[in-house]
Amino acid sequence: MFLGHFQHNLDDKGRLMIPARFRELLEGGAYITQGFDKCLMVMTEAYFKQVYERIEAMNLADPTARLLRRLILSNAYSVEVDKVGRILVPQNLRAFLQIEGEAIVAGQGEYFEVWRPAEWNEQMAQLQNTEANNQRFSALDLSKQP
Repeated sequence: MFLGHFQHNLDDKGRLMIPARFRELLEGGAYITQGFDKCLMVMTEAYFKQVYERIEAMNLADPTARLLRRLILSNAYSVEVDKVGRILVPQNLRAFLQIEGEAIVAGQGEYFEVWRPAEWNEQMAQLQNTEANNQRFSALDLSKQP
């Protein structure tokens, strides 16, 4: 599982250093695509195939399904971790994120996200608001199921 968050650098060629503990999870291949919240998503090949199959199963006549398909698939690229532990972030995804230099790599379980530090800090500020969290997450049941 991809857990924790780390600050890493994007070099002048658009290569992003991947945290050491994430690298072995990417050995079977990986895909990078545009995320939902002004971030990028990096998925293992196996997880990306699951997402792809779910998208393929959606009704092509549904305009929302077509938008999701365009968001995920038209921005998806296969990536490999190089010998030094980096992946190449395609230029159009770097432009979307408006990123250069520092990046935050944040584990999300089955995948990880890549953020500009300013946007990541905004996310963290939202999550520090206890009162808002109580309202936000009250409908989610995290209790142990019988």
